[in-house]
Amino acid sequence: MKTTAARPYRQTARAAAVVDNTRRILDAAETLFTERLYDHVTLEDVARRAGVGVQTLIRRYATKEALVRGVIEVVSARVEEQRGQAPTGDLARIVRNLADHYEATGDVTLNVLSQEDRVEPFREATESGRRMHREWVERVFANQLEGLRRAPRELRTVQLVAICDVYVWKVMRRDQGLTRAQYERALMQMIDRLDKES
Repeated sequence: MKTTAARPYRQTARAAAVVDNTRRILDAAETLFTERLYDHVTLEDVARRAGVGVQTLIRRYATKEALVRGVIEVVSARVEEQRGQAPTGDLARIVRNLADHYEATGDVTLNVLSQEDRVEPFREATESGRRMHREWVERVFANQLEGLRRAPRELRTVQLVAICDVYVWKVMRRDQGLTRAQYERALMQMIDRLDKES
């Protein structure tokens, strides 16, 4: 009787351990791929950082590419949730949402972009990120785009995609040393000028 009662408990504990190990593996991998280039991260490094055996890691992610895709899935969901909080039509809050995103992930994004030509999972992630970024622009700036004819609307969309791009954040924040507040102000001024040209 005791054995029967104990079995479901052991199965539940085992399932919880699997979930915990997977979370630790993905957290460790995300940290390492943030700190180093793709070629300088091994499965052994990730297992060591996660505090699990290499075989435990391989049972969940058989290759480094599979591991990267697992990390990207988690990170993409986090980004979509955060960027999804930007309201439509409120420029200050739109820019604040974008700045929050780049301050948290901009350097990592630039690291991934620098490797997209030679790391297939990174290329997949950046292509998906570009689509998501354009969809975000079309949603949050829907009021500014509404009523424009097809060609002017496409041009305005591309302009907004470019102004709100991570490379603009890099130039202003990293290369030119603007503060976050200055970056937000500059972005709002550029978008406002575009709006006035309509």
